[in-house]
Amino acid sequence: MSELAYGQRIAFAARGQRHCLGVWRAGKRTPCPTADTVPGRTGNAQCPECARLDRSFSVAADTNAADPRTYRVYLAWFGPGMVKVGITAEERGSARLLEQGAVTWAWLGRGPLMATRRTEELLRAALGVPDRIPYARKRAVRAHLPAASDRAREVAELHARAAALAGWPESLERVECEVADHAAVFGLDALPGLPGPGRVLTEMLSGGSVVGRLVGAAGPDLHLADGLVVDTRLLAGWELTAPGDEDVTSVPTAQLPAASAASAEQDGLF
Repeated sequence: MSELAYGQRIAFAARGQRHCLGVWRAGKRTPCPTADTVPGRTGNAQCPECARLDRSFSVAADTNAADPRTYRVYLAWFGPGMVKVGITAEERGSARLLEQGAVTWAWLGRGPLMATRRTEELLRAALGVPDRIPYARKRAVRAHLPAASDRAREVAELHARAAALAGWPESLERVECEVADHAAVFGLDALPGLPGPGRVLTEMLSGGSVVGRLVGAAGPDLHLADGLVVDTRLLAGWELTAPGDEDVTSVPTAQLPAASAASAEQDGLF
């Protein structure tokens, strides 16, 4: 598959059935032993058994507390009033922030896994910020964000409040505030506006195709010039090929859910 670039025309169709992707360990994939099919509307292309195995080694699920790697605590900003706190392995750099679609962000500290986890819980309780934000809320504000200076100020102010708190674990090294911004990386300035009714992909079907010009990409979302938003998590597990004349099945889309609606995304578990 070729690398995607903004301004590029993309076109693909789904073939056959959507199958479980299996389990990832140490950068390698173990195929699903039963090659189970998975529903088209779920963001996680795994059967229940493979998902359970993945969770059994999940830092996010606190099932791998002995992980010896250095971790970092971060603040991630997605829109006005939408800031979360989280942790990521230091070796991953900012990849976790890119995966989540964080527009503006800053590191808070670094140290052993359990120290960063305790810090995360401290900040959530003291600052009143969550560790998860439903993806529909992130998507709903992405095309109309305040200026970069306003975004940076909100993150910096929250960073200062966090740094002033008592109770940080002694083994956690504080990190000075350096605000980073992903708006240019995501191509947010080129977005055509908020997706309208029927312009968000909700499911791929066998024979269904997507065609359009790519103008932006944030987290798992591909933004097309005509306003269509393609959640790439729904493509995982499908065989994707170039569309042909036989591809006549329409791709189901739906209006964005309300900000208060429950999200199917397991944010924080990528």
